[in-house]
Amino acid sequence: MTRVKICGITEIAHALAAAKAGADFIGLVFAPSKRQVTLERAREIALAVKGLENPPLIVGVFVNTAAPEVNRIADYCGLNWVQLSGDEPWEYLRDMKRPSIKAIRVSRAVNAGELIANMSHGYKLLGKNLIYLLDSHIEGSYGGTGRTFDWGLVRKASQKFPTIIAGGLSAENVGQAIKLLRPWGVDVSSGVESEGLKDIS
Repeated sequence: MTRVKICGITEIAHALAAAKAGADFIGLVFAPSKRQVTLERAREIALAVKGLENPPLIVGVFVNTAAPEVNRIADYCGLNWVQLSGDEPWEYLRDMKRPSIKAIRVSRAVNAGELIANMSHGYKLLGKNLIYLLDSHIEGSYGGTGRTFDWGLVRKASQKFPTIIAGGLSAENVGQAIKLLRPWGVDVSSGVESEGLKDIS
């Protein structure tokens, strides 16, 4: 079964709606972004969700944040997972106290073999506590762009490693992505927004 992560949650109502819709994970962004939340708001959202009967897991999204700070925020906000969406080296992930999702931005300059080699290296170092998130490479951005990438490039990688597919997914194309790639999970943010805000409908 493909897991679903709804990222960029900023309101309790949207978190509860995502949970009601069956999301397996919700993402709270701590990196500079229009979807960034304060620690206090993140903690409020996490507490509200964890009061549900079958709560989704809470993922904190970070970009190039010092490892001790990531762990401190994860403890304070009650995060289940941390997502590292910056340029963090594989060795950095060893300092995480929680299971990690490591984002890899896919560009046209990278071929399938290079991608698999990079992912294999990370998996050898970190093993089962690691999930990959493949997103579009857009210069100057660390995610949340709403743009797709060449799914054919990552087909083998997504079936070899536990992988979440992100980047430009929406109600119109997510079924196609799941059918083609059979990923561990899918991640959506802008694809469930209207005018830049999460749309409950």
